[in-house]
Amino acid sequence: MNAPDFFKPWAKKRKGFIWIGLFLVLLSGIVQFGLYALNQNYVVSHFGAQPEDVSLSLQLTYVGILAILPIQFRFLRYFERRSYMLFIIIAGILLSIACLYTTDIFVFMGLRLMIGIVVACIAGSVLTLYFASLPPAKATAIGSTIFYTTILANTVIIGILSAWVTDNYDWPSIYKYLIAFQVLALLIVLLLLNPGTGMKRYPLYQIDWFGFVAMLSTGISLAYAFIYGPKYYWFTDSRIVLSVFIATMSIGILYYRQTTLKRPYLDPAVFKSKQFITGLLILVVYFGAKDSINLIYGYCATVLRWDTYKIMWLAAFNFSAILICTIIALLMLSRKVPFRVMFILGLTSLAIYHSWMYITFTPDIAFFDLAWPVFFQGAASGFLFVPVVIYAVSGLPASTGFTGISLAAISRFITGLNSAAGFYTLQLYFNQFNREKFLRHVTNVDDNFSQRFNQFVQLFRSKGFSADQANALANTNINRALIVQSQLMTNMYVFKLMFIVSVTLLLLIIIGPFFNKAFRALFNVKKVPALK
Repeated sequence: MNAPDFFKPWAKKRKGFIWIGLFLVLLSGIVQFGLYALNQNYVVSHFGAQPEDVSLSLQLTYVGILAILPIQFRFLRYFERRSYMLFIIIAGILLSIACLYTTDIFVFMGLRLMIGIVVACIAGSVLTLYFASLPPAKATAIGSTIFYTTILANTVIIGILSAWVTDNYDWPSIYKYLIAFQVLALLIVLLLLNPGTGMKRYPLYQIDWFGFVAMLSTGISLAYAFIYGPKYYWFTDSRIVLSVFIATMSIGILYYRQTTLKRPYLDPAVFKSKQFITGLLILVVYFGAKDSINLIYGYCATVLRWDTYKIMWLAAFNFSAILICTIIALLMLSRKVPFRVMFILGLTSLAIYHSWMYITFTPDIAFFDLAWPVFFQGAASGFLFVPVVIYAVSGLPASTGFTGISLAAISRFITGLNSAAGFYTLQLYFNQFNREKFLRHVTNVDDNFSQRFNQFVQLFRSKGFSADQANALANTNINRALIVQSQLMTNMYVFKLMFIVSVTLLLLIIIGPFFNKAFRALFNVKKVPALK
């Protein structure tokens, strides 16, 4: 049977229109996912909610993506692509309208969960259309470049646009612009895609909807536990204990069910591949280490007092490195350069980024002093993200379907939660540790403190304040300086730790194959796949 004919005749003669149109449709979906990832304060103020509530609403979108991802690829083999995408985009528009008018944070959370389902369906549809529009030899390289760099860059692109909207209008107005963009995506689908493609339909039977519900239960429980755990002191609170219990039971039931089904929701056979497990472990380390960039954005906002636009342009500098190095990595893959070379380049960039930031933190720093280490962080993402995903899934049999991609996404979700909770807990610990260390010197017998305190007092007295007022203001400034210095030292500890983790994995990848070869030669064991 001939391949499905997705695109209209006029569009097939103008591939550039197809690629640009698909990019805009993909962006219309991805926008909903990262709409306020770097601008959460707007949402906090609009709903009058706690920062943890807004973080949970963001993670619930990810839960929706993960839950529907294994199933939606079945939908793509049954429904006609144009009618399917029209339905999904219209559903996205209706959800945007609902978000525009809702004022309840819990309703907003439910809407965000459903938005995740819509985002996954749009992204999966566009990815397969990219592959269909490209020559088979170039489909994976070009399609992956456009798709994954869009995912990595969406928070930057949308952050800049949403910052402009919210600086000039109230927060809900951003959904009006989003709806207009989604209507444009709807028109693009009508313009590009054929109503009928002649595709062979695979019936929608034996879909594991129970697995879908179990995945939702697992994701929601884990997100709640990791986000609220540091606030409620983890297992000292019954709510965290209950959420972890639900997550553990859901994971156990989900795994048992997958081992007994003929068509599993997630195929456990992927864990028989040592190459997949190796790739997954590299992804976990990469995802956890790269999230330290959020400390830089927070540092710029709270310590340096940069406006949103300046932070977004710093993020744009990061994205430029992601784009450049992803293209370089895929060109290297097309020329059969070993995966190991790209992993070494990526982890080296990650180590340089963390070591550079460790020696860079000061209370006053220029934009371009941060731009270069941030560029190296983007370079690490470019050399690691797509190559590691391709390496991990390329060793899996075709019978496992899209389980590999789904588990890679799940690892990103769990690692993201872990890094957020871990960085938060590390900051609490090291902030207290550093503050207590600094307080030992806040005494009149310390010459440095006395000199600094007297300078503040004299400064405020010279501006007309009374002696009591000058002393109070001097103490306030000393306390503010302690808080800033404690946070800077805390960030340095975190970057030092991430540097050690990055270098450890780098050394394992460099010397691992030699140890593997020596081990096989010594014990004559069965050959184990190594990084190539």
